[in-house]
Amino acid sequence: MDLPGLDEIKRAAELVYRTMPATPQYSWPLLNERAGGEVWVKHENHTPAGAFKLRGGLIYMDWLRREQSEVTTVVSATRGNHGQSIALAAARNGIRAVIIVPHGNSVEKNRAMRSQGAELVEHGADFQEALEHAVLLEQENGWHWVPSCHALLVKGVATYALEMLTACPELDTVYVPIGMGSGICGMIAVRNALGLKTKVVGVTSKSARATALSFAAGAVVEDVATTRIADGVACRRPMQETLEVLQAGMERLIEVEDDEVEAAMRAYFSDTHNVAEGAGAIGLAALLKDRANMQGRVGTVLCGGNVDSEVFARVLAGGAAA
Repeated sequence: MDLPGLDEIKRAAELVYRTMPATPQYSWPLLNERAGGEVWVKHENHTPAGAFKLRGGLIYMDWLRREQSEVTTVVSATRGNHGQSIALAAARNGIRAVIIVPHGNSVEKNRAMRSQGAELVEHGADFQEALEHAVLLEQENGWHWVPSCHALLVKGVATYALEMLTACPELDTVYVPIGMGSGICGMIAVRNALGLKTKVVGVTSKSARATALSFAAGAVVEDVATTRIADGVACRRPMQETLEVLQAGMERLIEVEDDEVEAAMRAYFSDTHNVAEGAGAIGLAALLKDRANMQGRVGTVLCGGNVDSEVFARVLAGGAAA
């Protein structure tokens, strides 16, 4: 995958800002005490879709409307945030969106996608099966399939990293969650474009190891995803294009346990009063786990706050999320 340059990302930002303002980045005193250093949090939970993905959807759908105006229906697979992004951006461009989710998906994310105009189809036991069904529907119906990670999506998503890395004092390290990869690819693109020395550390779940195994092997490795809380990083088969970007631009990768993710969700709420979904808190979980290696200022991305209230209540109470 060719990463976008600085001018491309700045033009993407102009388009994104027609729909939403830049999101804030804060260094919270209580979180700094907990981490034992200066921590900056990028609040992508403050977008109109509650997650960073909206930025990529806006760029992709604008391109699709201009370059393939004959397309009337798009289809994609998601665990929630990508689907909200595509649904909202498609509706703004007069395009129908059919979104495939696995059975047992987040009730509140499903409701949000429908409210944003998506036609929701439940299929399969996990994200990979939902994705394969989306591709099948594309072939059967002649619809346009939107992948979970694509150069256009990365270009849009990179605007969050441009905001963060230009607004924050220079960061030694930034901890970035990895699902299908658009968020971390965007961070690497901006770090490279700005010529910074910031180390990009990827974060995944020990209960969704496909990306970690693939990074270690230097080739795509498929592995079951069983995480009970971090559904946004529950990748069973990473993309080769994403893996190549990680191999070239990521410093290292940290895997965290579900219990550590839930502890980070509680920390965000107690220290900042922000709601973080599991994948949104996984970067903080890794940062706290990595405290012994912290040098200088560090940052992480609260990439989404879309967690079902019943699940969040159990996490706050200290019980395992179902």
